[in-house]
Amino acid sequence: MQRHVEIDGIQLHLSQPHENRSQWIGQHEILKQLLACWLVVNEQDLPLTPRLIGTPGIGKTALAMAGAKMLGRELYIYQCTADTRPEDLLITPVLAESGKIAYHASPLVTALIRGGVCILDEGNRMNEKSWASLAPLFDQRRYVESIVAGITISAHADFRCAVTMNQDESTYEIPDYILSRLQPTLALGFPDRQDEMAILQYHLPFAETDMLAMTVEFLQHAHELKLDFSPRDGINLLRYAIKRLAQDREHPLGKDVAWREALEKCLGEDALDIEAAAQRRARTLGGSNVPLGLGDFFFDPDDPLHPDREEDEEEEE
Repeated sequence: MQRHVEIDGIQLHLSQPHENRSQWIGQHEILKQLLACWLVVNEQDLPLTPRLIGTPGIGKTALAMAGAKMLGRELYIYQCTADTRPEDLLITPVLAESGKIAYHASPLVTALIRGGVCILDEGNRMNEKSWASLAPLFDQRRYVESIVAGITISAHADFRCAVTMNQDESTYEIPDYILSRLQPTLALGFPDRQDEMAILQYHLPFAETDMLAMTVEFLQHAHELKLDFSPRDGINLLRYAIKRLAQDREHPLGKDVAWREALEKCLGEDALDIEAAAQRRARTLGGSNVPLGLGDFFFDPDDPLHPDREEDEEEEE
């Protein structure tokens, strides 16, 4: 591929595309929804930039990668962090061996120059200042401005983008003017039993059938209990269990022992009793428990001096 490009007298060093071997398994409807976002139906139409949301490890990035592969476009991935600066997203100045400044285009800018697909991974870990630098890219203007290089870069007509976002607490609140540009929201759910087995078999073709079955059974039960254990978690615990079984041929562990050890080491003690973990999570989120009032901190519920008892007695009268 072309390694350099000149824009308004500034030579840019382009990023390398990501090798895309992604295969999407199951949940075909959401893949169709993603491809619909990137479709252009008229000369005056513009592609959309969707948000892909869901639990960490559920396959949001893999979904976008599969979409890029189906379009036959170069793939670029930018990992967003809390420390991401506007120049990191666009063009970074680097001191070359000659002593001169060389300008390096980010994966995002390389994608918009070459008409590729860019995934902004974990976008809600990025601060508002960095998002503001992308505002003109994700509306009808379709360009970015690099203050560092002093140039404006227009997006290729084939440029497409998607933003993945994890649903957890370690993220920034994205401002509304940015969210209005990142539409629609595509929520990725947990795979069903058949798809989850196929996903694990794809990533771990060397895993034995009974080990796969134990892992899928655990994951499916966790999904039913609304616990956030993902296919990625299943892959990791199964990899570790298989390695433990292969480690010592003279004193081998039993499969059940190795699998439970992997479960605890990879997913924590709560994973050993997911029924109890689900109950604790329900209590933490409020569940069906009645909220405590101020009187509950000072009086036993049966105490005749409890304020709520006086109210109940008045209602009975």
